Amino acid sequence: MDFQLDAGWERLQNIWQGFIAFLPNLAFGLFVYFVFFLIALGVGRGIARVATRSGQPRHIVKIFSRLGRGAVNLIGAIIALSVVLPSLDAASVFGALGVGSVAVGFAAKDIFQNLLAGILLLVTRPFHIGDQIVSGAHEGTVEDIQIRATLLRTYDSRRVVIPNSELYTNRVVVNTAYNARRIHLMITIGVSDDVAKASAIILEEIAKIERVLHEPWPAVLFQSLGDFGVNLEVRYWIQPTIMREVVESTDEVYRAIAPALTAAGVDMPFPTYQILFHDQTEETDGERGRQREGWPAPKERPAPRKQAAAMPAHASGLPRSG
Repeated sequence: MDFQLDAGWERLQNIWQGFIAFLPNLAFGLFVYFVFFLIALGVGRGIARVATRSGQPRHIVKIFSRLGRGAVNLIGAIIALSVVLPSLDAASVFGALGVGSVAVGFAAKDIFQNLLAGILLLVTRPFHIGDQIVSGAHEGTVEDIQIRATLLRTYDSRRVVIPNSELYTNRVVVNTAYNARRIHLMITIGVSDDVAKASAIILEEIAKIERVLHEPWPAVLFQSLGDFGVNLEVRYWIQPTIMREVVESTDEVYRAIAPALTAAGVDMPFPTYQILFHDQTEETDGERGRQREGWPAPKERPAPRKQAAAMPAHASGLPRSG
């Protein structure tokens, strides 16, 4: 019993002595990490100052400042760990991190891909927060550009989270990239109507709308001959280029053009179809080169088709009735 107590006491003494010997390394490791922590703060402020002077937006300045601080803090933590645990040298730590990074890289490939794409989007800035963009089937206003994804608010107030890798590798239409935007509408008038007169009426009515810019000046183009009339393309410019202005200006232009054209006697045609019936009673019916197409009938109408004479029952091969 005394032997077991002595062995236990000796073990406790060894643990205590090891802890006392470990304290200097721990204190020095904490001091090293504290020094790197102060360096990280200075690096973060320096990056923020340089980014601000270069004209970068506030959210980009904050992200790059955090990335710089995080990198310095990571290096300080590795060096402090090697000081606290002398048996664990820096080479083995970086080697373990290298092997681990490969494993984590395969497991989180999409995360790192979106991370890199987010950084590239923040650097290249193809669009900004507040821009209205179209990406695939989604369209709306950019609410935030994060490291992993971009937040898009649709026009009916729904949030769409789009991975940055999709935005960076696919086509993106930025509707608000420029100060002015051209809108085009289609107007159909009758075939016999005067195109010049209709164009003048349209331009006169558009000039009264405040949302429409006078420079560049609106235009009306003869676009095509449609099935039921003449198609005119109305072009005008608006500013700002947000979707609300597009919708409201389109409404105002249509409301101004339609009654003005009607009042001026310009026809606004609607689909009309003509159906022709053939009763197969003329002698030329069935002969594509001679048959009469449609109506009205010509002055010299073809003679009626001759009816075949009734055939005797025995000539037709049918049995006679008893």
